[in-house]
Amino acid sequence: MFLTKKNKLGLYRILMGAIITVVLILMGVFWFDIPVFNFLRHFDYKIWAVLGTIFSAKNWLVVSLIVLMVFYIKKSIQTKPKFSFKDFYNKIKSSYAFWIFSSVFLATSTGAVLKFVIGRARPIFYEAIGMTGFFPFTGDMAFHSMPSGHALASFAGLVMIGMLAPRAKWFTWSFAILIAFSRVCAGVHWPSDVIFGAVWGVMCADIVHAWMVRRLNK
Repeated sequence: MFLTKKNKLGLYRILMGAIITVVLILMGVFWFDIPVFNFLRHFDYKIWAVLGTIFSAKNWLVVSLIVLMVFYIKKSIQTKPKFSFKDFYNKIKSSYAFWIFSSVFLATSTGAVLKFVIGRARPIFYEAIGMTGFFPFTGDMAFHSMPSGHALASFAGLVMIGMLAPRAKWFTWSFAILIAFSRVCAGVHWPSDVIFGAVWGVMCADIVHAWMVRRLNK
């Protein structure tokens, strides 16, 4: 999305993406978040809770880390391990699991900071007492609605998978959209939360992909 054909971050694409995203977020906050949320809440099925549990940011990190360690152990068996950070990095840098882990880690770590700074109240307050709003620098998770952590992690992970396996790109993007969509149906995020999370997740995947390719080509 933000990468050129030469696998470099396109500044024009980033600028246009940022402008469009900000406009959509503002439109959501001041206009379509509540009506779209109310409409999608009619489609709150149990499957969304299952997706939310499976594709949480924590599970993305844990699973990709486990696969990464298996890859490292396999490499270490084939070649004599030196038990140093440099040796560890050299063995895992070509692993797709490392690329996915790095993408999700970057998205979720920066996303945690954004959640804390923005401090948006989750929809539960709206459904319970009709309250919405922003409470910046609040440590309570109930005020960490924007951006959506599931959208962040899923777009970061699935978009990266799509770049590593281009034939599956249509599926990975579609599935990431479905996961983001499910967070609104489940009543845990506003539409603009998942829009922000999706775009930031894609950005992180593109940053990691561009950096990894550059490092491997050195």
